[in-house]
Amino acid sequence: MPSCNNSLPQPLIFILAGIPGLDSSHGFFSVPFFLIFVITVVGNVTILCIIRMEKSLHEPMFLLLAMLSGVDLCLVSVTVPRILGIFWMDAKEISFDACLTQMFFIPSFYVMESGILLAMAFDRFVAIWYPLRYTTILDDSMLVKMALTVLARAVAVLTPAPILAKRLESFQTHIIGYSYCAYMAVVMIACGDISNHIIYGLMVIVASVGFDLFFIILSYGLILHAVFQIPSWEARGKALSTCGSHLCVIGLFYSPVVFSVLAQILGYHMAPHLQIIIDNLYFLVPPMVNPLIYGARTKQMREWVLRIFHCQRD
Repeated sequence: MPSCNNSLPQPLIFILAGIPGLDSSHGFFSVPFFLIFVITVVGNVTILCIIRMEKSLHEPMFLLLAMLSGVDLCLVSVTVPRILGIFWMDAKEISFDACLTQMFFIPSFYVMESGILLAMAFDRFVAIWYPLRYTTILDDSMLVKMALTVLARAVAVLTPAPILAKRLESFQTHIIGYSYCAYMAVVMIACGDISNHIIYGLMVIVASVGFDLFFIILSYGLILHAVFQIPSWEARGKALSTCGSHLCVIGLFYSPVVFSVLAQILGYHMAPHLQIIIDNLYFLVPPMVNPLIYGARTKQMREWVLRIFHCQRD
C-alpha cells in the first residue's frame, strides 16, 4: 500500500517522464525511435500492398500476416508519435482522459498481436497435420472468426483497465515515470489499497500472453511430433522451413516478456530507465522486424521488392 501523507486529488493532467534519469539524452534516443517508426511503417505498408496485389499470396498464412501488419501499424501509430513529442518538444503533459485512452489502446494492440501469432501457429499446425484439408479448414469464414475472436478478447480483457483507473481518487504524484500511460504505472502512483489492480494486471498477462504462449508451445510440440514421423529428412526440413519465419517472430515477440518475468521472479531489479527502455522494446521492435523477416524468407515478397527497386532505378 503506497504511503500518501500528502496525497493529491485525481489530476486533470499527468506528466509523462519519458525515460527518467536520462532527460538530457532524450534527443539521442529520439533518433532510433524515429528510425524504428519509419522502417515499421514502410515495411508493413509494403507487406500489405504486396499481399493485396500478389494473388498467389491470397492464402491463410499470408492473410494472417496482413492482419499482423495492420495491427503493427496501429501499435506504432498510437505509441511512437507521443514518445517523439516528449523527446523533441518536451510535450510531457497528457490529460487524464487521453491517458485512459492510451492505457486501453496500446496494450489492446499488443494483445491482438499476441492473438494473431497464436492464430498463425494454428495455421502451421493445420498445414502440417492436415495438408489436404488446409484450405478447407482455414477458409475465409474461419479467418474472419479468428480475427473477430482476437479483437473481442483484446476488448474484453483491456476494457476494465481505464474503468478501474478512473476510480482512483488520490495520487502520490501526478508524474508518471514512463514514456506512455501504462496501467500499472498509473496504479503504482495511486494512494490506497491497490491489491485488486495488481491482481487484475496479472490476470491480463495470464489471459493474453500466458494463454497464447502456452498454446503456441503446444502447437509446435504437435508439429514437431508430426514432422519427425516423416521418414525423409528432406521432407522434414521442407516442412519445418515453412515454420521458420513464424518461429523467429514468436521468439522476438515473447522473449522480452519472458525475460522481464524471470527477472522479477529471480528478484533482479533493473534500473528504472533500463526497465522503461525494455518496455518500449516490447511494442516497437517486433512491428519493425516482422516485415523484414517475412520479406526475406518469402520468395514472392523478395521478388516484388526487387521489382520495385528495379523500377526505381529505371
